[in-house]
Amino acid sequence: MKFPDVCFLPGLLCVLSAAAVAQNVPAAAPVDNAFIQRVFSITCTLLPGVPPIVADFDGDGTDDIAIPAKCTNPMMDQAENRFKVVDPYNEFFGYGDPKITNGFASEDPEFRGRSLLIIHGAGPEAWRSATPKAKFVIINLPFKQLRARKMMVKKKAVTAIYAEEASADEMTSSVFWDGRKYKYQPLGSNLE
Repeated sequence: MKFPDVCFLPGLLCVLSAAAVAQNVPAAAPVDNAFIQRVFSITCTLLPGVPPIVADFDGDGTDDIAIPAKCTNPMMDQAENRFKVVDPYNEFFGYGDPKITNGFASEDPEFRGRSLLIIHGAGPEAWRSATPKAKFVIINLPFKQLRARKMMVKKKAVTAIYAEEASADEMTSSVFWDGRKYKYQPLGSNLE
């Protein structure tokens, strides 16, 4: 009867050591207010009703994430948390300096402070990496809903973020990475 006890002990040790290793692997961080405020700014909170989008926005083969949020003043945490505040919407219309346009307010109070937090992923952890490739806060993009779709830019298919705009004429627009920065492009009436 000692033979089964001897076989049982190594098997039990393997199971216990595997369980110990599994406990040391960090769990994936949820996308919640604590995550947003740790990675971006204490002035940002998750925007309810508009889910985050995971896709490869910069075309490097690694998942990135776009998180809809409400931010009151992301400029103050930009240097400390190593992200860049950008305003491709106002840049399209002639003036996109976020130091100035950060103070622009939407006519509708519900849409004031809406921002899009983007993390370009790096390595096997992609956007959840402790050291992502880049982080951006897109301000002043008037959106109600978002989705990721392919679009052609200079004969190349890129993944763009399509925004159903929060405007009286129900426009759809896109924001896409051109290899250097995020650009805004209006597309016309809403696409179905």
